[in-house]
Amino acid sequence: MIDQLVHLLGYDFVQHAIEAGVVIAIVSGFVSRFVVARNMAFAVHALAELGFTGSAGAILLGVSPVLGLLTGTVVTALFIGGLGVRVRERDAVVGVVMAFGLGLGVLFLSLYSGFATQAFAILFGTITGVSSGDVILLLAIGGVTLLALALVYRPLTFATVDPEVAQARGVPVGLLAIVFLLIMAAAVAEAVQVVGVLLILTLLITPGATAERLTAVPGRAIAASVGIALFSVLGGIALSLLTNVPVSVFVTSLSFACYLLGRFVVGPALLGRERRSAP
Repeated sequence: MIDQLVHLLGYDFVQHAIEAGVVIAIVSGFVSRFVVARNMAFAVHALAELGFTGSAGAILLGVSPVLGLLTGTVVTALFIGGLGVRVRERDAVVGVVMAFGLGLGVLFLSLYSGFATQAFAILFGTITGVSSGDVILLLAIGGVTLLALALVYRPLTFATVDPEVAQARGVPVGLLAIVFLLIMAAAVAEAVQVVGVLLILTLLITPGATAERLTAVPGRAIAASVGIALFSVLGGIALSLLTNVPVSVFVTSLSFACYLLGRFVVGPALLGRERRSAP
């Protein structure tokens, strides 16, 4: 089995899949921690669904579905951020925008006369089909995403932990909410390449949720989230190559196993040790 995997590593498509997987996992791991801390799982779902609408529209226009995916997520992020900055309004706004966007997606697919294989591939993920150009595009998007997250890290952390106090001290909480939605949009557009729209919560929720069970220290939580995402993606690619089962099946299974292990086995011991060692 090991020999088979080593042999497969010599193929360009496998190398591209691993390169793309590393980029996507790192970005997803960083963003996932804030998604969980800010209770934005529903927003992630909406961004993914309307990213698919953007892909369907791009296919109808004859342009790249990946570009349509990114456009759809960014436009959705701006709508949600502009219409529902307050936390109590956010879920309702997300639901309204998502319903309208899904209707547009159905319209775009019904108007397309061909068989939209690219759009359906985005539903389920196609990481073993990425090209060297796709990897470069993912690197560019990932670099911009991580740079933006680094620039707003401190105020975003403050606004996430205690938004009322942060706003009272002059932190632009509303603007940060919109900026983070745009960061999420870019992360969703990347993660879709691995698990597809239908399983997007795997990479943008589970690593952060697991890390939350392992440590209460923000920096350690982000490191743990990235590590879990890398393990799930690279492990999923390796198992998929050996079994010919879709990558998303193993990514979701490995990440869920990490969550169960973190919640019920490792997490209680680590958090207890942190509390005992806290001054």
